Amino acid sequence: MIEEPKFDFGQAVRVVRTIRNDGSYSGKRTGEQLVRSGITGFVRNVGTFLQNQVIYEVHFLEQDIVVGIRESELQDAKDPWIETRFQSRDHVINEIPLSIQGQIVIPAECKGRVVKTIALDSNQIFYHVSFNGRIFQVPEATLSLDDVACEKSASGCSSCAMAEAC
Repeated sequence: MIEEPKFDFGQAVRVVRTIRNDGSYSGKRTGEQLVRSGITGFVRNVGTFLQNQVIYEVHFLEQDIVVGIRESELQDAKDPWIETRFQSRDHVINEIPLSIQGQIVIPAECKGRVVKTIALDSNQIFYHVSFNGRIFQVPEATLSLDDVACEKSASGCSSCAMAEAC
């Protein structure tokens, strides 16, 4: 059973996670980013998918793009928003070595890929980052954006001193 829609026609909403093309948006590659998290748009229409999911047609004016988005991927634009530096799937470099029980397992300057954002408040932002298939919770301040995405797999590392450890 579908509950009443949370947002109304014309209401300003914010995307809470980056929206990528699932193959249903023509003119863009599957997996290509459509809307980055934090961007606001306006509800143009409300519908359902598989008779159990509320889907909103949202127009993002600055990007001039209209996208269908699940209710769980939206919040009221008036609600507080914590801005983060990185998004899911971003390629990052750790600035400090990562260790487990005092043993360095990922040296500094290794490439990883953001899996999840954990924003407790504006002073406590963490990411789940994959380094060679291992997930670490890393504070935002210890990461930088990898401007040159790794040519290997998303969690590979070819530039650090201990590439096999990354």
